[in-house]
Amino acid sequence: MATTPYFMQTGMGADLHGANDTKAARRAVNNAIQNNNMLFLRHVGIQSLDQLLVDVTIASPNPDQIDSDAVAAEFPVGTVSVSTQTGGMLIDSDVSDDPVLIAVASITVSIKH
Repeated sequence: MATTPYFMQTGMGADLHGANDTKAARRAVNNAIQNNNMLFLRHVGIQSLDQLLVDVTIASPNPDQIDSDAVAAEFPVGTVSVSTQTGGMLIDSDVSDDPVLIAVASITVSIKH
C-alpha cells in the first residue's frame, strides 16, 4: 500500500525535576501537536482515521529509558510508531543532583492510500 507524507512538526519538552526521559518526550510530543488541526484530511479522500500513519522520533540523552507506549498514547488518532535516538540535552540546574532533561520530537503524519 502506498503512503504519502503530508505533515511534519517538531517540538521540545523538558523535565525540570527528575531527569525523566519519558516525561520530557511526552511534553515534546504535546508541544508539537497541541496547536495543530489537520483540516486538510477531509479534502484528500481519507475514509478512516486508521489510514493515518504517525511516525515519531524522539531524541533524548537516555533514549533507552523512554517508554514508547506512553509516548504513543499522547496521540488521539492514527497508527503510531515511535523510535528513539541519542540527543536532546541534560544540563545542570542550581541543585547539584537535579539536572534538567530536554527532549526533542519530530512527527511526520502520512496517509495510507
